[in-house]
This record gives sequence, C-alpha cells and structure tokens, in this order.
Amino acid sequence: MKARVTPATDAEVDAEAAEVLRDPQRIEALSYARVRAELELEGFPEALRPLVLRLVYACALPEIAGRLAWAGDPAGAARRALEAGRPILCDVRMVEVGIARSRLPAANAVRCFAHRREARELARRLETTRTAAGVELWQAEIADAVVAIGNAPTALFHLLDRLDRWSARPAAIFAFPVGFVGAAESKEALIRNCRGVPYLTLRGRFGGSALAAAAINALCGEERG
Repeated sequence: MKARVTPATDAEVDAEAAEVLRDPQRIEALSYARVRAELELEGFPEALRPLVLRLVYACALPEIAGRLAWAGDPAGAARRALEAGRPILCDVRMVEVGIARSRLPAANAVRCFAHRREARELARRLETTRTAAGVELWQAEIADAVVAIGNAPTALFHLLDRLDRWSARPAAIFAFPVGFVGAAESKEALIRNCRGVPYLTLRGRFGGSALAAAAINALCGEERG
C-alpha cells in the first residue's frame, strides 16, 4: 500500500491556510481535505478508512498508511464491543486521556492501570515494567474489551504472552507502541500470531499515544472527513 503524496507549495499553503486559521472547524475540514487528497484509500476495507484518515490527520504523515497492518475486522469488532458497554484498556495515561469520552457509545470505562500502586508493586515482584504489570491487571476485564496500546512494547509483549494463558479474548487490539527498543518487534510478534484477535497496527518504530487514541476516537465518530 503506497500513499500518494502531492505537496503544495509554500505560497499555496499560506494563501489557503490564512483564510481558515482562526476557525477550528474550517481548519479541521481543510486538514481532512488535504489528507484525502494525499491518500489512496481503495486498498483499505471500508470500515478501516475512517481510522486511516484519522491516524494520518493525527500525525500529518501520509506515508504511515503504507505501513499499517491488520487482521480480521478490528473496527467492526471494536464498535460492537463498545456499543455493548465493554471497556477500553490502555497501556499508559496518555492514551487514556486522549480518548474522547463524550463520544463513547455507552459511557464506556476507559482504564489504565500502569500508574496505580498495585501495578508498581507487581512490577517489582515480577521484575518487569509498570506497563507490563498494568496489563497483568487487565485479566478481570479483558473479555471483549477494546485494547489501545500507544507507548509500551512491553505492554504488547506481555499481552501476547498472557493471551497464550488466558481463555478470555479482547474484541480488538489497536497497537501503536513506539521507540527504538522492542516497538517494531512487538508489532511483528502481533502480526505473526494475533491469537485470533482482530487488530490494527503500524509496522516499524513509529507509533505513539496520539495514534492509539486517534484510532479509538475514529471508531466513535470523531473523523469528519
């Protein structure tokens, strides 16, 4: 999948943007118009296109579209889970606070455990990271939950390990760990064996909390392109 990039000149950007920079709604509309102009969405399933648009909008890098990988119908599975009232489980607070709760269909709980005292204590006991320990605390709520990982490769690795042991499965995984150590590898591990769970991820070192939150927000209708 290749993103078609057609950059405007500086003069074109200045002239067009000057007309809208004081109006948030017009800024958003122009941004989505430019995203659409630079992407070829035909290769993506219809249900994923709003997420692809929102992800590119969130980071202003059309080229990430070509590195997205997925299995099953993560968007459809996640929407059904949210409509049924299932929670969203996040690896870090940055993802948690980035999710637009007002748009969630069933006042869904949005949870992150990594910052809690029990996660810190468990991390010491297990000799692991707090984000991995936070995943350990997901067990009671993992069934049909929506998982959003936007920072920690250790969270994704730990989740995959636990899915080999736990009988319950999340509805979908949106995996965007970021960094130079383990991020690319954790996502490739998900791609090689998703344990039967629909997922959307971004190959390579790039990712981040903004992308994980953007994917969830797109599920909930935030994308207005």
